[in-house]
Amino acid sequence: MPPKTIPFKSALSFQSRTIAHFYSKIEQQKQLLQQIQLVLPDGLKHHARHCVISNKKLLIYTDSAAWASQIRFYNKAILAAIAPITRENVEFMQIKLLSTQAVGDGTKTKRTANLPSLDKINIIRNQGLSTSDEKLKHALLKLSATLERLSEQN
Repeated sequence: MPPKTIPFKSALSFQSRTIAHFYSKIEQQKQLLQQIQLVLPDGLKHHARHCVISNKKLLIYTDSAAWASQIRFYNKAILAAIAPITRENVEFMQIKLLSTQAVGDGTKTKRTANLPSLDKINIIRNQGLSTSDEKLKHALLKLSATLERLSEQN
């Protein structure tokens, strides 16, 4: 029995300059990320997750603001390390945070307010009642009322 011919070709089996262009961009981004990670210290290099060059700007994506502030200290070293690889002249670097959906196992974490205890709310209210400054008195009483209302909801 002769082998069956496949009537359908996958999109990747065609010769396409568009797909080749995207593959080259992806490969360039991988090389850039490897260079960036070589510059960064061991504890920090795994937090540089992705990078892209856009309009003479290097965008580095990381998973938290704490890591982003640490990576900023290596701005000049990173730009110097990627200069031989890039086809474009990169003038500055920007660090962006990945959303919570793209980090970890994909579950969203709900943020909740850290409310003080009722004793501390009463201290704020009493301080407001004993203050002579009217603006401060009003602000403290309003704060204590809001905190008490929020703590009752939880």
